Amino acid sequence: VEESPVPQTLSSLLPSSPSYRGLTLVLTFLSYTSYHLSRKPISIVKSQLHLNCSALGPNPHNDSNSTTWCSWAPFDGDNYKELFGALDNAFLVAYAIGMFISGIFGERLPLRYYLSGGMVLSGLFTALFGLGYFWDIHVLWYFIIVQVCNGLVQTTGWPAVVACVGNWFGKGKRGLIMGIWNSHTSVGNILGSLIAGAWVSSAWGLSFVVPGIIIAVVGVICFFFLVEYPEDVDCNPPLHHVMTISEKDPEAVISNEGPLSLSGQSSVDHSKSPKEPAEEPEAISFFGALRIPGVVEFSLCLLFAKLVSYTFLYWLPLYIVNVAHFGAKEAGDLSTLFDVGGILGGIFAGLISDYTGGRATTCCVMLVVAAPMLFLYNHVGQNGIGVSVAMLIICGALVNGPYALITTAVSADLGTHESLKGNAKALSTVTAIIDGTGSVGAALGPLLAGLISPTGWNNVFYMLIAADVLACLLLARVVVKEARGWCGPMARQRGYVAA
Repeated sequence: VEESPVPQTLSSLLPSSPSYRGLTLVLTFLSYTSYHLSRKPISIVKSQLHLNCSALGPNPHNDSNSTTWCSWAPFDGDNYKELFGALDNAFLVAYAIGMFISGIFGERLPLRYYLSGGMVLSGLFTALFGLGYFWDIHVLWYFIIVQVCNGLVQTTGWPAVVACVGNWFGKGKRGLIMGIWNSHTSVGNILGSLIAGAWVSSAWGLSFVVPGIIIAVVGVICFFFLVEYPEDVDCNPPLHHVMTISEKDPEAVISNEGPLSLSGQSSVDHSKSPKEPAEEPEAISFFGALRIPGVVEFSLCLLFAKLVSYTFLYWLPLYIVNVAHFGAKEAGDLSTLFDVGGILGGIFAGLISDYTGGRATTCCVMLVVAAPMLFLYNHVGQNGIGVSVAMLIICGALVNGPYALITTAVSADLGTHESLKGNAKALSTVTAIIDGTGSVGAALGPLLAGLISPTGWNNVFYMLIAADVLACLLLARVVVKEARGWCGPMARQRGYVAA
């Protein structure tokens, strides 16, 4: 590797392409870990904002018999559940709306600047929520506005990190690599819970300020060390598709002109590099990204898959308390097994889809199996701790596996589709469209569960099963294309693949 043409990046000190790829994985992993770490405190602090103060003794300020004198106004009233719901939806709705435009900006701005700036702003708004404790703020609109702003700036993260990883890793092993890499979500949730829990009872403001500082610091580190493209440091793009069309992967033939998986011929001809100033392509438009085959189908599929995943995220502990009659702490600990299953499911989905070349088929099969497993968990999942542990891990793997695959490897595949003719400026936009659509489901799922749960938990699970079935149906056309791609060499040459 020659001397880096981007001297402002301290990463130029690294000696080889594998070192840069490892650095990219580590930095993007830490980046999105810190994003999730900064989102988690609100779920931990809710219990402190509205307490049953009778356990603390009489009100030291007066002789009233109020049981909420130690709660934090305005969350000390009987409508505190609605107010907490408003906080959650303020973030989720802003995130869903902002995601659709975030990728467009990401394609037109240097990813390193865009990601680092977004992380610093995310740290600022996360800390501002906690500073409400130290500034003694009791106005609901302050917390709502901070949540909306935080939801908007946090949309900078996902399109940027997926684009960076996609730029360095070709399609051949992208599913497995991204499946392992995607564990940052669960790692961030766990670390966020531990950090927020350390101060929740003493000074809950620090439960937000400390994660805010962490994500801002990681953002500064990314600014100095993250490398967006292999060409920026005179490294060759990844060569994962040096194979003939008769080889196993039916997706190999579509990538000869792509920037992420060049053939042996295109790797020699560097004049076609998308980083050459003379041939710098224009960033793809929103509607241009929608016309890429598979984007609409996978986006709608993710809407229902993420609906199921986020319903479990927000409601699983309460379900375990109500149905299995565990304590709140035990239910919280047990619910983390769903995230453990999600890590395993993401790795499994990536590995299988790499081997078969069928991203959509892998997602569809896992969603089909998930539907009856959700039914079984609701009816027999609480018959003993052993059964509950096993069912939670299995359901977590089947629900989060397709979700992880679509938001990582599939998004990167579609962002480098053959129809782009080597244009590298589509990864962020495509990723933002897919995850933005999924975020609509993330906002709808917990809301629907809250409306349906008073009628019985069975109805909540029927809603989740229906969402899984709809997600499968929306992928039917892409699954048929993949099946045709496996039927013979001629179909493979025509590029019948998921992306």
